[in-house]
Amino acid sequence: MNIKNIQVLLEAETDLEEGRFFYESQEQGVGEYFWDSLLSDIESLIIYAGVHSKAYG
Repeated sequence: MNIKNIQVLLEAETDLEEGRFFYESQEQGVGEYFWDSLLSDIESLIIYAGVHSKAYG
């Protein structure tokens, strides 16, 4: 499996941005860390999608 395109729905994008603002309101810099971590995880799907074993097909 090779994933080349990942689509984030507008509703999900809104939720993620709200999370970013929430964490940033807790402590400066935490919201940016949250956002950067999300982007990193999404980008890693391009490399690692499909590498996990399938136990039941």
